[in-house]
Amino acid sequence: MSGLLLRELSAAGCRCPVMTPGHPDYDRYRKVWNGIADRRPAAIVRPDNVDDVLRAVSAAAASNALLAVRGGGHSLPGLSTCDDGLVLDLSQLNAIRLDLDARSAEVGGGALLGDLDIATVPKGFVTPAGVISHTGVAGLTLGGGMGWASRKYGLTIDSLTGAEIVTAGGEVVRVDAVSDQELFWGLRGGGGNFGVVTRFTFRLHPLGPVFVGQWRYPLADARQVLLALRERNRGQPRDLTTTFTLSGAGVDVAAVWFGGEGEAETWLSPFGGLATTGVGGVQSMSYLRLQSRNDAHYRWSRRYYAKGGFWSDIGDEAVDRLIEAVASAPTPDCEVYALQLGGAVSDVDEAATAYSGRSAGYYWLAEPVWDEAADDERCIGWGRSVADDLADRSIKANYVNEQGDAGSGVALGAYGVAKYQRLARLKARLDPSNLFRLNQNIEPAV
Repeated sequence: MSGLLLRELSAAGCRCPVMTPGHPDYDRYRKVWNGIADRRPAAIVRPDNVDDVLRAVSAAAASNALLAVRGGGHSLPGLSTCDDGLVLDLSQLNAIRLDLDARSAEVGGGALLGDLDIATVPKGFVTPAGVISHTGVAGLTLGGGMGWASRKYGLTIDSLTGAEIVTAGGEVVRVDAVSDQELFWGLRGGGGNFGVVTRFTFRLHPLGPVFVGQWRYPLADARQVLLALRERNRGQPRDLTTTFTLSGAGVDVAAVWFGGEGEAETWLSPFGGLATTGVGGVQSMSYLRLQSRNDAHYRWSRRYYAKGGFWSDIGDEAVDRLIEAVASAPTPDCEVYALQLGGAVSDVDEAATAYSGRSAGYYWLAEPVWDEAADDERCIGWGRSVADDLADRSIKANYVNEQGDAGSGVALGAYGVAKYQRLARLKARLDPSNLFRLNQNIEPAV
């Protein structure tokens, strides 16, 4: 298979270097973010233009090779790499062009969230995105994209106005709400199932001062803190977003305020009084710092598993289960994280995009993090067990981007039957042979 793939790459006229085992850069570029995914592709290509992306896709199709498309390399199940197939690394397609008069940004398919923020934030604008700056824009966007600014401005896909995509059929097409309404619907939440997105166009939103409150509470007060947080979050303005992270070290509560400076202390300081034992405070923080403050904790080559879901609200039984779970966690960095949603996210109709879960009040994530391969089995087992228990208390939808397991069952559970069937019909039109299957896969409708 590898010989056929290499011949097809050569026949297609692929101009970028083709890295195979033995190439001096092969080991560097075969690595991805999750240290568990230690795989050895037959070849890696790193195109710097759309024509070479098209050539690589055509070569993979012609040779029937497994094709992994890598933006930031953050796929939790390791779907941005593979054994014995072709890795299409988009990292050199990372250019960003701003049109401040039109309040829009054109972003290459290999750009990272940090690239996008560095380009836009100093100009006083933002596109809502994720919370780890070394995440790829493409993978995050195609699954939906949620983060600190989502209650104020919506999901990342709610700011997406167009995309350039290389299809399995060997075409480069420009997609928006007018040119192909159905594909544009599917790109907004359907993952990488429909082709290689080489360029995104996003709407920009004004960004003013950002204020952050951060507190840590002891684990002994976790129940009181989480129930008080639930009550405090109800009815809050969309300029405010909160998260909590529960681990053996305690409860970390963060609250971010995007409104006026004069109101920051009023809105944020009550989150320091969820119990009498909170340690922390409120400070002004640059958005760039906010977006990158957890980068070191979630650094490359650590080992990760995650499985999440949506809550309508924080339930009493879920709180009790969380506390029990972290008490039995196998490593110190095993944690459960929850991000407050609502606001602008729920302004968009559930049927308007492939993403499902618009009505959710929170997104939760059971996420063990560890460093030694010897801990793989017990950490993954812990994550699955906690998530499966919490899923019984969650709404019937899910977020495809942060699921450590893969397979058609993940996609079906995320979208529900009706959306999945619609996506499967779109998949049959765009990719009937399922060339793009290293993702939370949607099988083409028969």
